[in-house]
Formats: sequence, structure tokens, C-alpha cells
Amino acid sequence: MAYVPKFRITPRLLSEVEQVATLRERIRSAAIDLAWIPALQKDTRTRNVHASTAIEGNPLTLEQVRALEEGREISASGARHKREVLNYFAGLRYVEKNATKKNIRHTEILELHRILAGQVMDQGEAGKYRMIAVKVGKYLPPPPDAVSGLMFELLEWWGKAAQELSPVISSAILHYRFEAIHPFADGNGRTGRALALWELYRRGFDTYHIYSVDEYYWEDRPQYYAALDGVRQAGEDLSAWLEYCAAGLRQTLARAWLRIQTFQVKSTERLVLRPRQERLLHLLRDHQSMAPSEIWKALGVSRQGAMDLLRPLLEVGLVEKVGGKKTGRYTLRNP
Repeated sequence: MAYVPKFRITPRLLSEVEQVATLRERIRSAAIDLAWIPALQKDTRTRNVHASTAIEGNPLTLEQVRALEEGREISASGARHKREVLNYFAGLRYVEKNATKKNIRHTEILELHRILAGQVMDQGEAGKYRMIAVKVGKYLPPPPDAVSGLMFELLEWWGKAAQELSPVISSAILHYRFEAIHPFADGNGRTGRALALWELYRRGFDTYHIYSVDEYYWEDRPQYYAALDGVRQAGEDLSAWLEYCAAGLRQTLARAWLRIQTFQVKSTERLVLRPRQERLLHLLRDHQSMAPSEIWKALGVSRQGAMDLLRPLLEVGLVEKVGGKKTGRYTLRNP
């Protein structure tokens, strides 16, 4: 039996998809300095890893996640939390490497799960469909002997019928249906969100890989879980879930647009940013504002070194100083 998702194109969904299309076109046509794309990709990847693992209860902060990606040691609550984060970075790299793959098979799903869940599963085995019954809150997913067949139907739909839908819609359907099947004993949430992102990549929706959709889910986890559960409450009608996901994608693109504007230097002379200046801009974005002493401590430089980094950013208008001479703090200037 083929998988046929049930949903309606509601006025709200149509409006959200139209706004997403407008924002996406604005981003695609922006004069993005090619030198900045790797920095944007790295920042987005870090935010995705932090958000998706945080949804599952990982306590590491965004700064700690960034430190792990850069190979720096951190004071963390346990080796498992670090492993979850490093696994997700590896999983995203796997998705990016296979972003143009047209047909995803069981082997790719199992490999992605093996990467994401290796050494961090509470039950079951990474890279293998579950052989046990599981319960998710009050929800009882299909029995283990039905998993393989249901996944075959989903992959068949993903490779064919999904291509006829907007990727905004198909990625949300894939996300929900995977979670409903719950094919693994553990690690389904992380895998399902990675698959939704994979669909955006393979359909050419996020060409630059600079959208961090998982932040939207993480910022209001109760609403995320309620939206998933709402599909079951509605008799598997995905309409409200699609509206929720489309709204999240719209907010994600709006943030990406502001981020790009922040990264674009409005100056007659193009500023070539040094790695520590890129790091400084990331810090200011995450902390909203920072005192001079906080900056040089965070970057591991002297007071004079911090000013040498700040001066060019102030001159071209990326950063501004607010407050008095002794109480002044530095912040990103609103584009």
C-alpha cells in the first residue's frame, strides 16, 4: 500500500508558503560576498546542532557546541553530551555530502542513524531498525514487525510523489511521518529533523545551507511536541502541522536575511575579515552586547588587541559602541 499524506492547502498555509518564497528569492538574489558563505554555513551548522540536541535534553550551550566543533576542550556535564553533539555535526556533514542524492534508500537512513546515535542510545542498536515495541508519551508507534514496510512506503513516496509538492510541504510531511513510524529504538527525533533538512537540501531550497530551522522548534519545545501530537488528534490530518512548519521556515528565513545583512559591509572599501573578527561578530550576536573586558577575555587577546579587531568593524558600521566612556559596550549595528 502506498503512503498518501492527508492535508489541505489552507489559506494560512498558502500565505506562509508565499512569504517563504519571497524571502528565499530575496536571499538568493542578495549580493552575498562569497568569502562569507563558509562562515555563514559554519554558524548555521552550529546552531542546528545545538538546537536539535537541546530539544532532546542536551544541556550544552551554543558556545560550548561551537567550541566542540572547533576542537576546543570544554567543561561539560558528561562524555555522552559531547558525543551527542559531535555525532550531530557528523550527521549534518553526511547530509550535506549527499545533498544532491535523488533517491534515498534504507541504507542511507540506517547510516545516518548510525552516525547520529552511535554510543548514545539508551536501548536498541544504532543503524538498525528497532526490534522492540516503544512508547512515546501516550503514543504507541507501530509494532516492530511493521517498521520496515512502513519505511519502504515512506521512501517510495519521498522519491516520487514528494517531488510534486513544494519542499516547504514535503519536508514537513517527511518529518512527521518519520516520527510517527518511529523506526528506531532511540534517536528518532534527531534523525527526523535531519531528514527534513535533507529534503530542503536535495530539492535545492537551501542551496547555501544557511537556514537553521531547528532553532524554531527548540525555542518552544512544548509547542513543537503539541504540533506533532495534533496530527494524531486530528486523525492524521497534517494541515495544522504544515502551517506550523511553514511558519517556522518563514521565521528561519527572516533571521537568515537579517544575518546576511549584518554580514554585508556597507562601505566603499571591502573589509577582509580576520578569523578573530568573524569570531567577535558571532560573540556579539550571541551576547547582544559586550564590554571591552568581556571581548578580550573571550578572544584571548590583550586590550590593545581587542581594539585592533574592533576599530575596522566600527569604521565600516558593522559594530557600534553604546553607553558612556567608562560604561560603554559594543554591539552589532542594526542593518
